[in-house]
Amino acid sequence: MKVISFSGGITKPSFLFAQTEMPILTFCHSKLGAALALRRIGLITRLQYSVSDRALTSSSIAEPRAQLDSGRVSRKRGGSSSLYIHPSLSQMKKDMLMMREKVYDFLRGVGIVPEELDGLELPVTVEVMRERVDFLHSLGLTVEDINNYPLVLGCSVKKNMIPVLDYLGKLGVRKSTFTQFLQRYPQVLHASVVVDLQPVVKYLQGMDIKREDIPRVLERYPEVLGFKLEGTMSTSVAYLVGIGVGRREIGGVITRYPEILGMRVGRIIKPFVDFLENLGIPRLVIARLIEQRPYILGFGLDEKVKPNVKSLEEFHVRRTSLPSIIAQYPDIIGTDLKGKLVHQRSLLDSVLDFDPEDFGRIVEKMPQVVSLSSEPMLKHVDFLKDCGFSLQQTTKMIVGCPQLLALNIDIMKLSFNYFQMEMKRPMEDLVAFPAFFTYGLESTVKPRQRMVAKKGLKCSLAWMLNCSDEKFEQRMDYDTIDMEEMEMEPSFDMNSLMQPRSYDDSGSDYEDNDDDID
Repeated sequence: MKVISFSGGITKPSFLFAQTEMPILTFCHSKLGAALALRRIGLITRLQYSVSDRALTSSSIAEPRAQLDSGRVSRKRGGSSSLYIHPSLSQMKKDMLMMREKVYDFLRGVGIVPEELDGLELPVTVEVMRERVDFLHSLGLTVEDINNYPLVLGCSVKKNMIPVLDYLGKLGVRKSTFTQFLQRYPQVLHASVVVDLQPVVKYLQGMDIKREDIPRVLERYPEVLGFKLEGTMSTSVAYLVGIGVGRREIGGVITRYPEILGMRVGRIIKPFVDFLENLGIPRLVIARLIEQRPYILGFGLDEKVKPNVKSLEEFHVRRTSLPSIIAQYPDIIGTDLKGKLVHQRSLLDSVLDFDPEDFGRIVEKMPQVVSLSSEPMLKHVDFLKDCGFSLQQTTKMIVGCPQLLALNIDIMKLSFNYFQMEMKRPMEDLVAFPAFFTYGLESTVKPRQRMVAKKGLKCSLAWMLNCSDEKFEQRMDYDTIDMEEMEMEPSFDMNSLMQPRSYDDSGSDYEDNDDDID
């Protein structure tokens, strides 16, 4: 028997033809032999089919593999259908989109806008998403908070949220502050405790921030947890040390105003320092002001500081007095100043008799006057008038010593009574030196008055009071009063802010190079 196969150029299984060479009579008389021959043909046919099928697998392009496999299974099992078929990729995508749409429908149902979540990995079931939303609500976050930062829904409750919150709690961050904490910096829920949070906390401790103060720093400025250690934080600290802020003071400065760590040196800190320096405030004084009131760096230079300086000049404050005003009361450049100036000048003008320039002198000597309440100021003016001073005398006293508007009236009464009953000086002496009321009656006025009376000296109040104890003792040795030593009125000494420290640690590796400041 010959088996002839035609497979050249045909991609489907070859057609097989079987031809026998035995005589017809032999075929007819040998049924058993014929049956055996047919079985041999079948074996060869299946072998040829299998070889052809393998050829098809490697060379066929037109027919999908799935159809070929299906056809083979059907042939092997006599044409029966496949027992299992894998879903196609397009079907899987369609199923995923359907499940995601159900999650979106749930979010819309509770008021959350899900469109910004496209591309973000989300739970595939509504139940898991409901768990996340409920957990965020339990932290005090509202639907509005979630809509402000919908990416928080991509955080797993067990893998992200709970570990972060547990770590913050162990640091000492109060649970009562969690809501505000997450409203300001919800991105913290994406953070890794080991990779992201712990290095920042260690860095803060390295800046001499006490461990017990770390929670307060984080509560006040949670955004610090997202900063790079070698970025803005280190640059701002280095710059402050470079202008004279003591290294040992940095921890206290950051504790009181951690927002400094997020300030760009070139955009915020340096322009602020340069502006004050151009006004005439020495750089070392600026450093001391930052140590005492670090929040002044948060005053917007263009929004607050420059307009307030301009307002002071408009109200007859001399430019040469601006450094002293700011050094005495730095808050004046960060408040809503113009409205306060208008109000205070109008109030004092209603009870006193002064020129517009006089109000400028009052602000120069006591810039805090812009923040005084109306009622106490009026009471002090009335007190002076009740003492017997005329309107002109009262005006002169307040212009000469604006502190009279803020002193304790009961203490002023005691001082005035002593002046009249014991010192028995003319009222004009108080008009000439109204600062008399600012000195302690028991600690300064009475002891010096007794010594002056014992020496039989005739001196002004300014000569007796406006000097240090050491200087006063020297004066008591004088045979005559040196008029050149008399200081007519006390004034603010800016040099008091430039006294050297007991330690010298103001050195810094920071170089004031604009190219390195971002």
